[in-house]
Amino acid sequence: MIKLLKKIRLSGLFLALLVFILGHIAGINPVAPFFLLSIYLYCKLRGLIVKNASLLNLSLLFLIIFTSGYLILTNNLPLYFIPFSVVPMLLMLLFSSLELSLIIPLAAAVSLSVTGKFSLELIPLFLTSAILSALLVKGARKRSTIIRAGAISGLAQLVIFIFTRSPETGLSYQGIYFLINGLISSIIVLGVLPIFEYLFGAITNISLLELADFHQPLLERLIQETPGTYHHSLIVGNLSETASRAIGANALLSRVGAYYHDIGKLQKPEYFSENQDKTASKHDAFSPAMSKLVIMKHVKEGVGLAKKYKLNPALIDFIEQHHGKSLVYYFYLRALENPKEDQEVEEEGYRYPGPKPRSKETAIVLLADSVEAAARSLKDPDPAAIGDLVHKIINNKFIDGQLDECDLKLKDLEKISAVFIKLLCGIYHSRASYPEKENNQI
Repeated sequence: MIKLLKKIRLSGLFLALLVFILGHIAGINPVAPFFLLSIYLYCKLRGLIVKNASLLNLSLLFLIIFTSGYLILTNNLPLYFIPFSVVPMLLMLLFSSLELSLIIPLAAAVSLSVTGKFSLELIPLFLTSAILSALLVKGARKRSTIIRAGAISGLAQLVIFIFTRSPETGLSYQGIYFLINGLISSIIVLGVLPIFEYLFGAITNISLLELADFHQPLLERLIQETPGTYHHSLIVGNLSETASRAIGANALLSRVGAYYHDIGKLQKPEYFSENQDKTASKHDAFSPAMSKLVIMKHVKEGVGLAKKYKLNPALIDFIEQHHGKSLVYYFYLRALENPKEDQEVEEEGYRYPGPKPRSKETAIVLLADSVEAAARSLKDPDPAAIGDLVHKIINNKFIDGQLDECDLKLKDLEKISAVFIKLLCGIYHSRASYPEKENNQI
């Protein structure tokens, strides 16, 4: 019996169909909330629910499209008043999930059919608008992409209206309103997108590109106050973006996250090697225990700065997780070499508080941050030395368990290693020595 139940897998989809049928039999009109819950359970079981796509968030978007459609149909207004493309575009831009962009509008169309205000044009209009608008705004980086998606979606609605209209009605100028519907829907999306990003804690490519502008206050401070950290963040961003693209992760999110990952160093920049005078170090006068506290504190201070400047939670993840629970190795070794008689040197006391990276993007930035810092310390950065260093660091992070909570696979780590080695060899490549002339000019 148990095997049979496992085989049947009474999933959310079966529950959704059951609720739909019972609603028709019982003549109960307000079954939409139960139907949405069923759809959510189905998506959850299939692993389609992405970060920030909570039941509350999806319910809000479902409610927008269902309520607008219900009010329009109840008041006998034309179908072209329904904003067919708004919710599918928002779902794709906010969650980058094609499945959700199709399932929620479909759930709204089916739920509307239970109200008794159903018309034959409704399902193809919902489905076509959802498919086209979601596909066309996938990975959108420009506002013009959203406008174009709305126009094409509106054109498709016009075609569907022509083919599904009653023969006796003939051609009508009202079909043009479907084209206008698509354009207006895209304008609505552009207007409300920042609101939903704030409400859901999500981030879109459009917002990421705005955050990548070096005139952003935090990045301007990074350039002016910590030029060494700024240069380090640029290289980490390039490494992270290319590695993310190689394994199919969000390359733009990785790059922008890398730009902000070390903003905590703005508080005490002189205590970090990339901003120090090479002739002396602030840590020379400190004990290893004090030094590690100063170094580790930049994570907490970075989170504080990010919240002060109201950065998106997605970027705060990079600040919190870019060291995971790694060991502050240099000062740990110094503590072992010169232990105090009354204190025992414990490894846990020299580890960052975490959390460990929970996404591919934050894990890649952790690895890129480590290999870039280590590559700068190489006295002879030839390709062989860089290759050995990259493999050693990535293997150590893997063995140390820093990648346990993200979904990077071994084949992903191989691709990431190859990208890091190629880029670092290009950055630290050797240069030919130019002979000096007799007057000491080159």
